[in-house]
Amino acid sequence: MRVELLQLYINEVILGTACGVIFGPYYANIFDPRAWEADVNAVTLEVTRLTLAVGLFAIGVELPQAYLAKHAKGLLVMIVPTMAFGWLIVAAIIYAIFPVFNFLSSLVIAACLTPTDPVISAAIISGKFAAQHVPLDLRWILSAESAANDGLAYPFLSISIYLTVERSRQVAIGKWFLVSWLYQVILGTAIGVLLGIAFSRLLQFSYRKGYISRESYVVQYLALTLLTVGITRTLGNDDLLAAFAAGSAISWDGDFKQHTEKEVFCSAIDFIMNCGCFIYIGAWMPFDMFNAAEFGITPWRLFALFVAVLTLRRIPPLIMLYKWVPEIASWKDALFSGHFGPMGVGAVYVSTLAVLELPRPNGPPQNQAELLATTLQPIVSFIVLCSILIRMPQSP
Repeated sequence: MRVELLQLYINEVILGTACGVIFGPYYANIFDPRAWEADVNAVTLEVTRLTLAVGLFAIGVELPQAYLAKHAKGLLVMIVPTMAFGWLIVAAIIYAIFPVFNFLSSLVIAACLTPTDPVISAAIISGKFAAQHVPLDLRWILSAESAANDGLAYPFLSISIYLTVERSRQVAIGKWFLVSWLYQVILGTAIGVLLGIAFSRLLQFSYRKGYISRESYVVQYLALTLLTVGITRTLGNDDLLAAFAAGSAISWDGDFKQHTEKEVFCSAIDFIMNCGCFIYIGAWMPFDMFNAAEFGITPWRLFALFVAVLTLRRIPPLIMLYKWVPEIASWKDALFSGHFGPMGVGAVYVSTLAVLELPRPNGPPQNQAELLATTLQPIVSFIVLCSILIRMPQSP
C-alpha cells in the first residue's frame, strides 16, 4: 500500500523565531537582548524599523507596473474600512476581556494589532502553497495591502496616545490631524515618492550613458531604502510608508524591476534581515509576563484575545465589502483574505514605538498610562507568537 506523507514547508519566520526562543534567556541563555546595557526598546525599534523598511521597499519594487494607480479602489476598500473596523472591534474585545484597561488604553493596544505584517505576508504569499492555490491578483493585492496598512498604522496609534497623555481632547485631535496625518503620513509619502522618481530618472540616465552597469541597480536597492528611512526619520515623518512609496515610485515604469528581478542579491538581503529580526524577536519575547495577574494578564485572557482577534479583526469587514474589491472574486477569497492577516514585526514595532511615547513607570504603575506602558508589549508579543505559530505549516 502506498503511503503519502504531507510535506511541511517551514519558512524563515517560524525558523528564526524558534532559534531565538531556544537561544534566548529562557532556554540556552546565549542571546538575551534585555540584558544589554543599551535601552532594549530603542534597539528593538531600530531592528524592526530597518527590517520593515527593506521589506516594504521590496514589495513596492515587486508590484506590477503602476499597480497602485490601477488598483486604487480595491486597496482603499481593503485598507481604510477594514483597518478602522478591526481597530475598534479589537479595542472593544480588549476592554471586555481585560478589566484593568479603560477604552483609550484598549485603543492603543488594538492599534498595535491593526496592521498586517508585510514580512510574514511575503513569506506566505511567495510560498509554494500560495503559488498553486491562491490567484495571482489576490496575492498582489494582499501584498500591497500589507505594505500600505503597515505604514498607516501610526495614525491609529497616535490618536490613542494623544488622547491618553494629553489633558485636552481638542489638543489631542489637533496634533493628530496636523502632526500625524499632514506632517508624518502625507509629507512622508511625498518625500518617498520624490526620492523614488528622482532615483529612477537618475539611474536610467546613468545607464543610457554607460556610467553604471546592471549591478549598480542592485546596490541602489538597499541604498535608496536606507536613504529614504534616514531622511524621513530625521525629519520625523512616517519612514515606513515613505519606504513603500519610494519602492513603488522607483519601479513605477517597470524599468528598475526589469534590471533587478533576476538578481538573487536583493532576495538574499531581505531573507537574511528577516531571519535576523525573527531570531531577535524570539529571544526578546517576555514569556515571564504572559502570566502576570498583578497587572491583569493571565494565560486564558491572552488566549481568548487571540481567538477573538483571529476571527473578528478582518473576516467580518472583508466578507461585507469584498464585492467592492474587484481582485476578490468570491466569498471564499474574502474569507481567505480575512483570515490572512498575520501579525509580526509590524506589531512589535508599533508597540515599541508606543512604549517609548508613554511615561515610563518607576515601580508599580501609578496610573493608566504607566499600566499600559508595562503591559502593552507582553500582550502584543503573545498575539504575535500565536500568529506565527498558527501560520507555521504551508502545504504544497
